[in-house]
Amino acid sequence: MSWLGKLGLGFGNRATDFSMKSSSSSSIPQGPDDDIPAPGQQFGQFGAGCFWGVELAFQRVSGVTKTDVGYSQGFLHNPIYNDICSGTTNHSEIVRVQYDPKECSFENLLDVFWARHDPTKLNRQNPPVMKGSDVGTQYRSGIYFYTPEQEKAARESMEQQQKLLNRKIVTEILPAKKFYYAEEYHQQYLAKGGRFGFKQSAGKGCNDPIRCYG
Repeated sequence: MSWLGKLGLGFGNRATDFSMKSSSSSSIPQGPDDDIPAPGQQFGQFGAGCFWGVELAFQRVSGVTKTDVGYSQGFLHNPIYNDICSGTTNHSEIVRVQYDPKECSFENLLDVFWARHDPTKLNRQNPPVMKGSDVGTQYRSGIYFYTPEQEKAARESMEQQQKLLNRKIVTEILPAKKFYYAEEYHQQYLAKGGRFGFKQSAGKGCNDPIRCYG
């Protein structure tokens, strides 16, 4: 659990209500993402540990026109932060990236994804400049595709990455599912100042080190 969860700064915990959900309700999050990108744009979804730092990395990419952080791949409808931290709903912390394919290829986004985390660690990432790890299924590595072309690019990219590593990659590659927006304070968290109020640049091409918790 992240420091927010440990401090009790979530928004309640409804994981115990999960078993009470009807089958029809619990099937909703397993459906496809029904949001529509802006005209001429495409979506991609990525999970690579705590979504704060991952989002900032994508914000800096030329051709990325919008980023949102949220929860997906789980079984609970309308999850909140403490639900996914409970480890009982199977949600992952996701960054949904909207990008202009004329300026940014999906392969460009995959390069950022691989560089941002250790894809050989199962349900665990070590945030830079922080002691310890983010541990839990919500921090798993994943690429969630919207089109057959994205799936093909993701699998080919993973094959290339595996040749460079001496441990097995555990990244999951699955169809994108319904995307639930995380609470507002999570959105563009580091660009807005993070935990300590120090804003980090989301400028295109910026390569300043990313301080994951601000």
